[in-house]
Amino acid sequence: MDNSFPQIKTFFGFGCMRLPMNGSEVDIEQFKEMTDYFIDNGFNYFDTAHGYIDGKSELAIKEALTSRYPREKYLLTDKLTEPYFHKEEDIRPFFQSQLDACGVEYFDFYLMHAQNATNFEHFKKCRAYETAFDLKKEGKIKHVGLSFHDKPEVLDKILTTYPDVEIVQIQLNYVDYDDASVQSRKCLEVCRKHGKPGIVMEPVKGGSLIKLPDEAQKVFDEMPSKLSNASYAIRFAASQEGIRVVLSGMSDMAQMKDNVSFMKDFKPLSEEEMGAVAKVTAIYKGLDMIPCTACHYCVEENHCPMNIKIPELFACLNTKNVFNDWNQKMYYDLLTTDGAGKASDCIECGGCENVCPQHLEIRSLLKKVASEFEK
Repeated sequence: MDNSFPQIKTFFGFGCMRLPMNGSEVDIEQFKEMTDYFIDNGFNYFDTAHGYIDGKSELAIKEALTSRYPREKYLLTDKLTEPYFHKEEDIRPFFQSQLDACGVEYFDFYLMHAQNATNFEHFKKCRAYETAFDLKKEGKIKHVGLSFHDKPEVLDKILTTYPDVEIVQIQLNYVDYDDASVQSRKCLEVCRKHGKPGIVMEPVKGGSLIKLPDEAQKVFDEMPSKLSNASYAIRFAASQEGIRVVLSGMSDMAQMKDNVSFMKDFKPLSEEEMGAVAKVTAIYKGLDMIPCTACHYCVEENHCPMNIKIPELFACLNTKNVFNDWNQKMYYDLLTTDGAGKASDCIECGGCENVCPQHLEIRSLLKKVASEFEK
């Protein structure tokens, strides 16, 4: 565990992209209860972005956190996301709107969001990093960082170009650790090379490492510790050298209480637990699953003009293939009504693939979905 940023009380963070919901609205009362439990147990790091839950995450944070606690009780991270600025002059007004939405006068951490080789050029052209460093000098940002979804050589280029970046958020979980596409381990090695502490997102891979197929579940069930699947995944991430914060997107109190139970008095994975994780990884990689984390970037900001619920349709196919769940055809039909497009409605514009953090070939995968459910 890196000792930078000592104001972070623990290295477990509340990711606010998957909050408790009542229909299409955030369940504020449950979010308040979860926030209280999180803080009461000694944690203080909250993470959001303007696009999370269609703009509702920032507003929910104001209602559940910042209007109810003194500023010194929590650390708040927000992000600068590409669709919300087109030129340098757009950044400061957008930044101020985020402060207002969250109800704060400064952000503890402000990240250049979802950096990759393509959008990094846009951030450079608009002097986004320089603007963030200026806002830091003005006291409106305490620490400037970035979140990242690309190859390690791209991360190396960004950190070489902007050495004043202080912290890097990467996707890391035991399945993606040595994955040829995500390359979590190599990205973490780049962070270490540049001396940058890491923040982990997607430690449970969008929930995929919670509900495991029977063969993989049996491995964990046979462990003497009898811990939850989330425990193995989150503690795997937290066990890596150089990690400062592990985020968990908890959507109900049961998840919150489980996560707190093993992170309040954190213990790295034992050798036996690491062996079990290796077995589960091998089983998982042998399955025909689409590695979608349900971040919904592909469908936000009109990236899908046909209004196809891409992550949900991928989940239907994964569940049917892995768990042989015949109900998935019914769910597919429900997901493609009321103006939502079917998989076969894809016009192959590629907008979804341009923003996918997992670099999925979404257009071809939608054809697989259509072939399965639209026979």
